[in-house]
Amino acid sequence: MTFKLNVNGKVQEADVDPDTPLLWTLRDTLGIVGPKFGCGVAQCGACTVHVDGKAVRSCVYPVSAVGAAQVSTIEAMADHPIGKKVQAAWMDLDVAQCGYCQPGQIMAATALLAAKPKPTDADIDAAMTNICRCATYTRIRAAIKQASGQPVKA
Repeated sequence: MTFKLNVNGKVQEADVDPDTPLLWTLRDTLGIVGPKFGCGVAQCGACTVHVDGKAVRSCVYPVSAVGAAQVSTIEAMADHPIGKKVQAAWMDLDVAQCGYCQPGQIMAATALLAAKPKPTDADIDAAMTNICRCATYTRIRAAIKQASGQPVKA
């Protein structure tokens, strides 16, 4: 079946089965490889993208559920006002180690800041459920605080 998807502001067609996860449609059919495969069961968050601004785990999100929604991936965050701040904070604080999970982390952080511009530590804990095997959680929290304009603890 052919789906018309609005990905990063560009309408693209994907001829895939309706149950195909959005992750595989993005990566294998459309060549958008920023979202990563991690676990395949929506636990790790490496595949996080935005669907109409909400963070979703694309490894279990069927392409048929997208409809007319706008899909945004890490590739579009440099042009997103909040995403740009998040990416700058990530670089400024050297958040990434191996970097594999970071596209998903940045997507989750951007969605959090769009919903709660000045998140508390509890807000960050609730929203940032992505797994980082390098355990850069302290730097992730600091980068989110910095991107929101809040003081960063040393």
